[in-house]
Amino acid sequence: MKVLLTHGFFLEDDPIEKAVMRPYAPLGLLYISAYLDQNTKEHEVFDSTFQSFLELKNKLQNFIPDILGIYANFLTRKNIIQIVNYIRGTEKLRHMVIALGGPDVRFHTEDYLHKGIDFIIVGEGEETFLELVKAIEMQQEVSGIKGLIYKNDEGELIQNPERTHIRELDGLPFPNRHKINIQKYLEVWKNHHGYSSVTVNTQRGCPFTCNWCSHAVFGDTYRRRSPESVVNELELIKRDYNPDSIWFVDDVFTMSERWIDHFAEELQKRNLKISYECISRADKLNEEIIIKLRDSGCKTLWIGAESGSQKVIDLMDRRVDVLRVRGMIRLAKKHGIEAGTFIMLGYPGETIRDIRETITHLKESLPDTFTINLAYPIKGTRLYDEVANQITTHVNWSETPDRDIDFKRTYKRAFYDFAIRKVYNEVYAHRSLKQKQYASFFIHKIKGLLAGTLMFLSR
Repeated sequence: MKVLLTHGFFLEDDPIEKAVMRPYAPLGLLYISAYLDQNTKEHEVFDSTFQSFLELKNKLQNFIPDILGIYANFLTRKNIIQIVNYIRGTEKLRHMVIALGGPDVRFHTEDYLHKGIDFIIVGEGEETFLELVKAIEMQQEVSGIKGLIYKNDEGELIQNPERTHIRELDGLPFPNRHKINIQKYLEVWKNHHGYSSVTVNTQRGCPFTCNWCSHAVFGDTYRRRSPESVVNELELIKRDYNPDSIWFVDDVFTMSERWIDHFAEELQKRNLKISYECISRADKLNEEIIIKLRDSGCKTLWIGAESGSQKVIDLMDRRVDVLRVRGMIRLAKKHGIEAGTFIMLGYPGETIRDIRETITHLKESLPDTFTINLAYPIKGTRLYDEVANQITTHVNWSETPDRDIDFKRTYKRAFYDFAIRKVYNEVYAHRSLKQKQYASFFIHKIKGLLAGTLMFLSR
């Protein structure tokens, strides 16, 4: 059996991601690859990030896989449909079995199957994909494979029972990074941001209930690898790639203080020095934990807030105190860690007053870096359910990513474009004034006033 894995993300074709230029290796796909290797199933990986659709077509034509496994998220949906259309329209490829997994598939199963996908894999894909490959190879029934959705010969939708989440994550092999050109990622990061970075995942699942967050793959559980396993992986990464930084992609890195203690001890025991960034919640931080993070190599700590308004945070079901968020940002900076935070505007129920409170929140905490996004509904989340009857963007599902879906907000869409500019410029002006950079202060202040005027005119 010839098996090929890919993910359909072409950096060159995505102007938003190209502007940010922070590409990371497809960890989910590389976990599948490693699991196949562990079970002696030969395969190849086509990492599309720095390649083109034409190059993928050439790969398919030359390799002609029996099974194509594709990782899907809402950003790659359009590309995946194009790939499937090309395969089904090409004589020597059209009989290829196509299996699709990832965060976008659980709530779009029928849509994808209608487009020509053979099998949908919901949840964690390692065991399910391996069993599917074996079944196809041996020409066996797939009805007993948990986590699989497909159509039978009569066109009926068949949904096999869900697969239980993998509990012992230490039993999983490390992502198969040697299957792709990691060096390219390191070079791009170095050239655009001054340092190179590699992603590492230490846990799966998140028990928190934020309305806008999707739990489509790992669920709402909390499962974690042992510190020993994580440090083993870090040693290999250091030896093979020697990146300047590690980016822990866990939803809440400081979920367990005891885990942090053991992790730091393991690093010290092996004399392994790393620099890393991670994400946490204010209610999972205190001064002692922040010091432990710093001493273990944390250079950047992202502390989720999403809003400076407690009212909006409560609407999101974030279950965190905005004053505590401010305190943790200040504490991180006090102890020499760069503090970052995330802001989301346009959440249902947000008003101008709430946006002003967000500006105040950012000025008072003054994180070293912050990002602002406009809230958008991902199917399967409670936010989507809340605004489903208020969606104003009538789009072709296969052509439009979720981030482009709009709904009836408190104000018009243009208002929020100007609001984002106002928040950035007001905070940058405040920072410039504190640093006595007066020219920068006046520039940002004027831009902020202009953005604020346009906000009110566009309501």
